[in-house]
Amino acid sequence: MSNNQQTPSQGMTSETPQDQIKEIIYLIRRLMQAGELYTKELNKKYQVSAPQVNCLIALYENGPLSLSQIARLIMVKSSTVTGIIDRLEQKGLVRRVRISPDRRMITIELTEAGNALAQHAPSPIQQKIVDGLKRLPKSETEMIVDGLNKLTRMLDVQDLEVE
Repeated sequence: MSNNQQTPSQGMTSETPQDQIKEIIYLIRRLMQAGELYTKELNKKYQVSAPQVNCLIALYENGPLSLSQIARLIMVKSSTVTGIIDRLEQKGLVRRVRISPDRRMITIELTEAGNALAQHAPSPIQQKIVDGLKRLPKSETEMIVDGLNKLTRMLDVQDLEVE
């Protein structure tokens, strides 16, 4: 884009509905690109995915956790966490520890390598969003939730499992 071109979100004073639609699409693309760039950076530098880093950081900040506790902290389903932990365990970053006499209770803990990676990995993009949303007034947060709910219904993706 040349210096004299404006993005849809710059310099519009009287927006038409079509201009607003273009701006929404542009902003969604920017959000998606931010997520993709973060994921590429993690894969290139640390050979882990964003969900894997989220798990590592949750364990680093909270100590050993069950799968359901990790799922709650990183806001995904327990079934999703099982696969993430499997991959982290294969990479030697976490280990499963049986903590009850009957061996059914399992917690996940960081290995030394996992601890080191969690200390140096960049903040997950999800955390940046959480931090930003916490600074907004409740009314603005409610407007964002409402708008995103409408978008997910339009795309018919409200029932997709988040990974």
